[in-house]
Amino acid sequence: MSNTSYPLLQTVNDPADLRKLSRHELRTLADELRAYLLESVAKTGGHLSSNLGTVELTVALHYVFNTPHDRLVWDVGHQTYPHKILTGRRERMSTLRQLGGLSGFPQRSESEFDAFGTAHSSTSISAALGMALAARQKGEDRHAIAVIGDGAMTAGMAFEALNHGGVEDCRLLVILNDNDMSISPPVGALNRYLAQLMSGQFYAAAKNVGKTVLKGAPPLFELAKRIEEHAKGMVVPATLFEKFGFNYIGPIDGHDLESLIPTLENIKHLKGPQFLHVVTKKGQGYKLAEADPVAYHGPGKFDPAVGLQKPATPPKQTFTQVFGHWLCDMAEKDPRLVGITPAMREGSGMVEFHQRFPDRYYDVGIAEQHAVTFAAGLACEGLKPVVAIYSTFLQRAYDQLIHDVALQNLPVVFALDRAGLVGADGATHAGAYDIAYLRCIPNVSVACPADERECRQLLSTAFEQNHPVAVRYPRGAGAGVATEAGLQGLPYGKGEVRRQGKGLAILAFGTLLYPALAAAEKLGATVVNMRWVKPLDTELLLQVAAEHEALVTVEEGAVMGGAGSAVSEALQAAGVLKPLLQLGLPDVFIEHGDPGKLLSMQGLDAAGIQASIEKRYPELVAQARPALKVVA
Repeated sequence: MSNTSYPLLQTVNDPADLRKLSRHELRTLADELRAYLLESVAKTGGHLSSNLGTVELTVALHYVFNTPHDRLVWDVGHQTYPHKILTGRRERMSTLRQLGGLSGFPQRSESEFDAFGTAHSSTSISAALGMALAARQKGEDRHAIAVIGDGAMTAGMAFEALNHGGVEDCRLLVILNDNDMSISPPVGALNRYLAQLMSGQFYAAAKNVGKTVLKGAPPLFELAKRIEEHAKGMVVPATLFEKFGFNYIGPIDGHDLESLIPTLENIKHLKGPQFLHVVTKKGQGYKLAEADPVAYHGPGKFDPAVGLQKPATPPKQTFTQVFGHWLCDMAEKDPRLVGITPAMREGSGMVEFHQRFPDRYYDVGIAEQHAVTFAAGLACEGLKPVVAIYSTFLQRAYDQLIHDVALQNLPVVFALDRAGLVGADGATHAGAYDIAYLRCIPNVSVACPADERECRQLLSTAFEQNHPVAVRYPRGAGAGVATEAGLQGLPYGKGEVRRQGKGLAILAFGTLLYPALAAAEKLGATVVNMRWVKPLDTELLLQVAAEHEALVTVEEGAVMGGAGSAVSEALQAAGVLKPLLQLGLPDVFIEHGDPGKLLSMQGLDAAGIQASIEKRYPELVAQARPALKVVA
């Protein structure tokens, strides 16, 4: 970091340094912080638009509140890069989302200023309320602040927390970071004045005294209430949050430090739960991100002076794109198909479907539980819902998956994107558990395509079934196998032998088929593309078991309860005793980093698979390839 480029930011190593600055210097600091943020993310990649939008809010919060004594909880965490920079992690921003580097999300183990680990949406109010009530119980004088976006407010959990928080006497502040609307310049000054007025001691005291005094004169009390509501109506979209029991303040300009700081200072002295509505703009201060905040939500490396550029050579087709094309083609063929996403239209590859079939497309917001039960309701009426959802987010709707879909055996297709390791987003977004948590549910089938072509084919097979089916596929591109234009499926519940060897058989589930094939070439082993975890191709499994001396299962999912466990259970049920080595993700949370490197570290690349097999079965390997050097 250059001292000359960011002279003021260079002096801020934690929020205590920030609080020594004058109000005038804070504006300069915010400008330097925004420029440094843009420079850093352009070099590493990461979430940009949302972080550019929270620069002033972050400065104001750390200036007014005594963090980390006062607890600051950021919802999701997409907007915490300015927070990281101001809390002692400025010089480590070059390691963002890299192996051994800074997490892209708040992480308690990373800093005492990260009061709560967040990456899934809509948890902040519940966590902050817990902290506020813990402080009350322990007799500690501290604030708990939850910063939640307008998108995250669509989730039921946020309203459950508001419903609880509104009846508790505690020092809880909920800040709604609303970046889906704007404050027009003519009313900016009025907004600032009224927000400060409504958050001030005089207003709060006058309101309470007025209500007490006038309660004895109902007509006057009612008139006072109406005047108050009318005054607030000039600047407040609704009194919804006051109905929950919160004192509502705002909306105010979230980029105006002269509005933010006095308002927050006033709120500090108010009693009971407070709700501050701030309006920000995604991409603020960088015109390209302001114009297209979606494109700049999570860009890779780029030149800020030029902006995002199309690659010179077209990238390989991703699994997400395969799904998006299949969805449109199947919708063209079958009018019963309905597409559902919980606020992940772009991420799940549904943009074209939305454009072509707007009447059959539903974005339900960040409400995974509702998405699943909503799909169940559609299925009850003869439609064929396809729920496009990340593996990690389906975890949030597990009860609905069991009770509302599986128990009633409804034909819902779950397109599980981001199965397995996801790289830079880390443990919170890894789809490590879907095989284990799905295969134990009656009526639910689970398919694991090995490549792009199989992904399309197995989606077609899933759609043909009359019960719930999940098709899991990873982030990014696969082996580069070309897809075919048709909608022909593959045999339901059937695998295939891809390489014939002897002694050892590797049973591969999903995209690890290809490193398994590479390892088998050096081991002289058989390789089976199992395709389905449930129903397991037991006939093929028992045939392979009879013809080989030992078996190996390979999956990009948790070993505990995963596909390897399914194989072990099937062998035991059939009374077959056969040595079995299960390879997959271990019983730990795997950090962020390059996906290929992470797989290699878990021994799930070709070299790792080979080494594990050689270590477990040295004699079998030696028999299959006598000249092969055996790893001790």
